[in-house]
Order: sequence, then structure tokens, then C-alpha cells
Amino acid sequence: MAPNMDDDLHIAVICSSNMNRSMEAHNFLAKKGFQVQSFGTGDKVKLPGSAADKPNIYDFGITYEEIYQDLMSKDKSLYTQNGLLHTLDRNRRIKSRPERFQENHDKFHVLITCEERVYDQVLECMENRTPVDNTIVHVINFDIQDNLEEATIGAFLISDLCSMLRKSEDLDNDIDEVLHDFEEKCKRPILHSIVFN
Repeated sequence: MAPNMDDDLHIAVICSSNMNRSMEAHNFLAKKGFQVQSFGTGDKVKLPGSAADKPNIYDFGITYEEIYQDLMSKDKSLYTQNGLLHTLDRNRRIKSRPERFQENHDKFHVLITCEERVYDQVLECMENRTPVDNTIVHVINFDIQDNLEEATIGAFLISDLCSMLRKSEDLDNDIDEVLHDFEEKCKRPILHSIVFN
């Protein structure tokens, strides 16, 4: 039987750059007492720049503090106005740096992705790993647009979903029903796959 999820639900929230959507959800879930980590799946951390064709691109090893200082020195008013400095300020209070999912080998019960491309990358990564103990991992996706307002709405929805999952006595048996109920409630299509740790 699956572990009682009430005290044992390890969650990862994953977007592309571990900057906006996954971090907003990480913040929400941590405040509600969930065991949560967040990640990105992209090759680089990409943030809006002064023009659409001039993004700010960083390696995953950089800290949120370093990105914050870099953007401050480039154009404080632009990055204050578009919310990036506020986002980075929140992020650096949660953890020190963006993390890449493909480089992490912690074990989770549930992986929640914020867009289909990220979902595909997570599935590919998990399928290419050799399972350690064949425990089930549920990979769940629903699309969240990558802007501040949608990230907040998405974080509420992820928090609702995790609360529903947490109430399950046997997640592996209940997951289809929980996801069906959640899909009805949030009016967004859900993708769900099972992979193994």
C-alpha cells in the first residue's frame, strides 16, 4: 500500500527556468507545510530582457541574488516595472538558486509541471534513469502561462491539488478520481503519467 500521504507527500513543482511559476507554487506549498522542492528543465535560466529578442540568459549555477544584482545594474526601473526584481526578491527568500530537475536525484511522490513541454522533458528524464526501488511517481501537468498573474492563479490551483492528494489514503488507487475532480474544478486539461523512482 502507498504511504499515508498526510505526512509523507514529497512534491516537486517544475517549470522551465525555476523562476516564476514553480517558485510561486513552491512558496504557497511551503507556507502550507508541504514537503516541496522546485526545479526548471531548461538548458538555461531565461528571463525577459529589454526587448523580446534580447532575453537575459543565465546558467543554472547562478544565485537569485546574483541575477537580482545583475538586473539592478542593467535597468532598475524596467525590471522593477515588469516585476522581475520583486520575483527575484521572493525567490531568494525561499532558496539560494534555480535548480535544474535533470541534475537532481531526490525522490518524490508527485511531480507537477506547468507546461506540456516541461512535462515531456520530465518524463524523458525519468524514463532514462535506472529506477532505484521502483516506487511509483505521479507526473501531473496543467498549463500555466508564464506571467506573474497566471503564476499566482496556478499556485492556488497547485495548492488545491496537493491538498486533495494529501487527503488520499492510497494515492496510487485514488489518483484518477482525484485528478478527475480537480480537472472539473479548475477547468484545465490535466496530463498524468506514472514513472518509477
